[in-house]
Amino acid sequence: MKLTRSAIVFYVGLIFASGAVLGVFGNRLYNASTASAKEIKTPPSPDEFRKRVVAEYQRRLQLTDEQVQKVNLILDDTQAKFNEIHATMVPELQAVHKGQIDRINKILTTAQQTEYESMRKERQEQRQKQRAGRPGGGPGF
Repeated sequence: MKLTRSAIVFYVGLIFASGAVLGVFGNRLYNASTASAKEIKTPPSPDEFRKRVVAEYQRRLQLTDEQVQKVNLILDDTQAKFNEIHATMVPELQAVHKGQIDRINKILTTAQQTEYESMRKERQEQRQKQRAGRPGGGPGF
């Protein structure tokens, strides 16, 4: 079987195109970015967050050292007020939640109450695991 000149050109072009496609896919596979532990950013601690905020205020507002001290005092006062409010809210929220649990338990059978308690414990463990991965508490001021 004798190949014509046009058939040879076609086959050489086909081989070239196949190589180009394979090269593109190989390059993408080789250069594919993978997630590493270094790339995963954890949220800053409240102290780090506050330092960044104060530094930004100082830079953008061109604060004097005296103004920075006053801003820090204001942030301290605000944080104390937040903590005060939070301390009074927590018992109230817990009381509302306990009321919910009691009301649900009243409509359940004994077997359902046992399963409901098991479900609540599972959810509590999940929440504790999630919180363990986060630094500090509060808004960071």
